[in-house]
Amino acid sequence: MYRSRPKGNLDKDMLNFLSSLNDDQQILHYDILGSEAHVIMLHDIGILTLHETKKILVALEQIRHKPELLAIGDAEDIHESIESLIIQQTGVDIGGNIQIGRSRNDQVILDIRMKVRDDIIEICEKIIALITSLLKKAAENIDTIMPMYTHLRQAQIGTLSHFALSYADSLFRDMDRLYITYVRINQSPLGAGAIGGSRIKLDRQKTARLLGFKGIVRNSIDATSSRDTIIEYTMGLTIIMLTLSRMTEDFIIWSTDEFGYLDISDEYSSSSSAMPHKKNPDPLELLRAKAGTVSGNLLTMITIIKAIPSGYSRDMQEIKTSLWQASATTTQALKIMNYVVKSLIINKERMQHASSNSYAISFDLAELLAIKNGISFRTAHKVMGLLVQKAIGNNRQPLRMLREEVIREVLESLGSKLSAEEVLKDIKETSPQKSISSRQSLGSPNPMQEQNMVKLSRRRLLAYSKRIAKRKGLVDEAFKNLTIMVNNYSKKA
Repeated sequence: MYRSRPKGNLDKDMLNFLSSLNDDQQILHYDILGSEAHVIMLHDIGILTLHETKKILVALEQIRHKPELLAIGDAEDIHESIESLIIQQTGVDIGGNIQIGRSRNDQVILDIRMKVRDDIIEICEKIIALITSLLKKAAENIDTIMPMYTHLRQAQIGTLSHFALSYADSLFRDMDRLYITYVRINQSPLGAGAIGGSRIKLDRQKTARLLGFKGIVRNSIDATSSRDTIIEYTMGLTIIMLTLSRMTEDFIIWSTDEFGYLDISDEYSSSSSAMPHKKNPDPLELLRAKAGTVSGNLLTMITIIKAIPSGYSRDMQEIKTSLWQASATTTQALKIMNYVVKSLIINKERMQHASSNSYAISFDLAELLAIKNGISFRTAHKVMGLLVQKAIGNNRQPLRMLREEVIREVLESLGSKLSAEEVLKDIKETSPQKSISSRQSLGSPNPMQEQNMVKLSRRRLLAYSKRIAKRKGLVDEAFKNLTIMVNNYSKKA
């Protein structure tokens, strides 16, 4: 239908190569909404008559309710397919004007922005649901003692609550990024045309309002050819998936027989085809892999965009495949992770046992020795390091099982005047629970700190929920009003 300059029909293989119809199914709904807003605006500025406006809007509504009417076989994309059907139903003298003042270039990025805008809202809602589950786990496990790790080695004693809160904080930042990206996405490019606007005095602000946008992308080149906001969005999705992937890795490790800190619900586990005793965390492993897929989606988009000159190029069509996949994958991953978190089975006894027999308490003891006895932390660090060596050398016995004479031997080897009796007393009195309770720094796993962090996070989450709901409500209200306007036009004589 668009072939005015080239002679003859497009080669069939070339049409298949050029076609984006499969990807365009994701934006069919938005393309119709955008077209309806454009047509109403054209009527209001005197380009279309009431009769023409009514005929086109009725045809668009038929497609919206019965998308199977579209004959997509000979079209390059959904825009051509819709326009072709409009012309068939209303005639070229009427339907042929649906595209006046508009190009596929501003049309497609309009559709993408509307879809991404909705996707951001949905993904933020999924993040809110996951954070809600994490905060519930955090509140329930403030006293669930467990080792904390650096280099995957026991480092300090902490709580399961502290881990859950750390995941929540990461997800809050992930949501922050999308929340800010939404502001840049929520600008309408419609009316920018192919690249340089139109001789018609289009009311771009009106179409922006009809479609729920906050404003417009003013420069017509920037409006049609920039994709930085889309890449920014996909980068945000990638970071979300990295957050989920690291959570996944923790859960996989902690659910092994060797750790046994938690168990993944049977609903979210798979069996082995050969080994009857196995219960595998396949959904979590796939989620971890899909983080790589979304990272690949981002890299694909960046690689496509990097060498395109100003103005629209057909290269940009290829971005949609990666964009839709990244959105769908991230949405699904957040949903699955929420199911997993809510159903986690916590083995508190195993965590307590690991903590009670851990050398990770050494850091707290080194600080205690330094502060209590007025020695340098480095000296206290050396004392505790040698005591751990002795304990490991004696069949990995817990520090509290060290004999006083062994401690005295270590102190004498360092020329220390510390009392072996007092050091042993400090070791025996420093339980994992006491270790955590003694932490005074802001943001530590001290129970009082954690209770406060849960409280603050819940307050923050409530504020976010209200803001996200408000944004969704504004768009829904705009679409509702647009539908009312379309219906009113359709009923006019």
